[in-house]
Amino acid sequence: MTGVRVRRAEPADFPAVARLTVAAYEADGQLKDEHWYAEVLVDVSTRATSGEVLVAVDEVTGAVLGSVTFALPGTPFAELCGPGEAEFRMLAVDPGTQGRGVGAALVEACVARATELGCTAVVICVRAGMADPAHRLYTRRGFVRAPEKDWAPTPGVQLLGLRLELTRG
Repeated sequence: MTGVRVRRAEPADFPAVARLTVAAYEADGQLKDEHWYAEVLVDVSTRATSGEVLVAVDEVTGAVLGSVTFALPGTPFAELCGPGEAEFRMLAVDPGTQGRGVGAALVEACVARATELGCTAVVICVRAGMADPAHRLYTRRGFVRAPEKDWAPTPGVQLLGLRLELTRG
């Protein structure tokens, strides 16, 4: 996408990442009964030391427009991925900048990182009933339902597994 660059988050980005992640989750109605999860979302420094936090920034202004956490099996933020897989979590786009392709740029960066590391697939989970734009983004990119990856982190919260097979070479 023109005008947006994805890079690894730096400590100076962490406050913006925390703010926009909570704002995006609240805008989607994902924090209604799970205020405790907001504490996880704002702890960007822990995410950055346990995995890779990527940010999408405006090439002109340098403003952080979105972020995502990329994780590998056995790391603290990996929930679904098994051997040979990578996953990403907490993909969030600042509600004021949605529709610019920021989410797609972050997904592509995660797929590229997984490919670079020799992974065979990328897995993610989405909340059942999540907003259609997110589902469309993942479907367009080739993610397919992986019911064996479905799970519920707390009662009343159903997460659906999605998987993207990566081609080698």
